Amino acid sequence: MKVAAIQMVSTPDVQRNLAAARDLLSQAAAAGAELAVLPEYFCLLGMKDTDKLAIAEADGHGPLQDFLSRCAFDFKLYLAGGTVPLTSAQPGKVFNTTLVFDPQGQRVARYDKMHLFCFDNGQESYDESRVLTAGTQPVAFDLQARDGHTWRVGLSVCYDLRFAELYRALKADVLLVPSAFTHTTGRSHWEVLLRARAIENLAYVVAAAQGGLHDNGRQTWGQSLVASPWGDVLAELRQGPGVVLADMDKATLTQRRLQLPALNHRLL
Repeated sequence: MKVAAIQMVSTPDVQRNLAAARDLLSQAAAAGAELAVLPEYFCLLGMKDTDKLAIAEADGHGPLQDFLSRCAFDFKLYLAGGTVPLTSAQPGKVFNTTLVFDPQGQRVARYDKMHLFCFDNGQESYDESRVLTAGTQPVAFDLQARDGHTWRVGLSVCYDLRFAELYRALKADVLLVPSAFTHTTGRSHWEVLLRARAIENLAYVVAAAQGGLHDNGRQTWGQSLVASPWGDVLAELRQGPGVVLADMDKATLTQRRLQLPALNHRLL
């Protein structure tokens, strides 16, 4: 099964971002992708954190959700829609949510980002808990590929990558990581963490990232990639918008898990 990690450099202009996303998804579909993953905050990287509150949608209704459903249907893709802001019960806060749609445009999964990023090195400072409500449940879904194979796909978002126990709980064949990693942390940790999650879980990892200098002055790391269950980087894109394509093979996944049955040897 061919997969596509979509890399973007999103802006404060929602319509501009949606047009860019649709163009990249069209390219992915034309190349034969069955699963495409958009990056975190694909629809908006605002001038300030609270900008996302203005475009928040109720679960199941809204132009962002309609856009994702329509793209999945038009391009006959399973589409993991990066993240969109969905309303929460906490005033002034939203969920940072990955929604997955099947090739018929039907929603098959919702995951609310569980771990909220916090970082302060004296020059850069981030605290997602100021505007985000944390999710509480790991989420995975079954994807039926065109060749008849079923893949168990686990969902995560960006900062979740640092919490190995989440990925163990997913028990998935494919791990999705839509992200907007900072340049500072990405330079040191991004690739090694992605490859570690692949190796630990003997799973494919599809990481779709923001990658470039944004209008708000933020620099994101990029390096969208697909990693194999052995931890090899199958394809990547360092910076700028584009599509990262790679083939996932169910026989290879099965072979690696038989050769090294570490998942069966877990004691905890």
